[in-house]
Amino acid sequence: MMNQTMTLKNKEAVISIKDLTKKFGDFTAVNHITLQVRRGEIFGFLGANGAGKTTAMRMLCGLSYPTSGSGTVAGYDILSQAEEIKRHIGYMSQKFSLYENLTVWENLKLFATIYGMSSSQIKEKTDAAFRALGMENMRNVMVKEIPLGWKQKLAFTAATLHEPDIVFLDEPTGGVDPATRRKFWEMIYRASSEGMTVFVTTHYLDEAEYCHRISIMVDGRIKALDSPARLKQQYQAETMDEVFRIVAQDAQRGGD
Repeated sequence: MMNQTMTLKNKEAVISIKDLTKKFGDFTAVNHITLQVRRGEIFGFLGANGAGKTTAMRMLCGLSYPTSGSGTVAGYDILSQAEEIKRHIGYMSQKFSLYENLTVWENLKLFATIYGMSSSQIKEKTDAAFRALGMENMRNVMVKEIPLGWKQKLAFTAATLHEPDIVFLDEPTGGVDPATRRKFWEMIYRASSEGMTVFVTTHYLDEAEYCHRISIMVDGRIKALDSPARLKQQYQAETMDEVFRIVAQDAQRGGD
């Protein structure tokens, strides 16, 4: 991990934000957060319910405008180029990632079309994806009929088929067994090794160990930011679960 972190330091920042703030009336959901995420980095974005991480991620994805602050995502300004940001990122959510009543092929085609891929690109990329996933014989199967582990792999593929600079994963492994989660993280590592930045939120603190760096949000602010090893050293903890409990112990908020 140390060698990976040192290598990442020499790479360009694909997410760079400074004093990013989001207010809803008198309530400050995100309070002056500053960070950089580099190309190929697996960045864990952690926080308890109500910490503000979902609001922050929506701003980074071009889905919500900040009240103040500045930043770029994939080289595009979050204040004035939200549509360009959307074209250069991928997004996968635990709650909604695939259309259950479409086939596997129809889902991939739909997402590829949304991301602006041409017909020839769609055919080339989807054929390669089916081979890589070992799903050639499942092209015309309805998504609702395939196992959860396959759905997860398919959703990640749909989010990255257009080879985005960054893929945002919002609690992508919720509700799946540990073995399936490990296989999913193999896909994340593969994408990272090919230069894709992975920005991931998770409630599984053991998964935080797999990230190059982690930030922990508490009440709208980033309270900790470093590699898992350094955070454990800093807080004299054995696990990231212990680190999280220490950092978030005085959190005041209770709902996201």
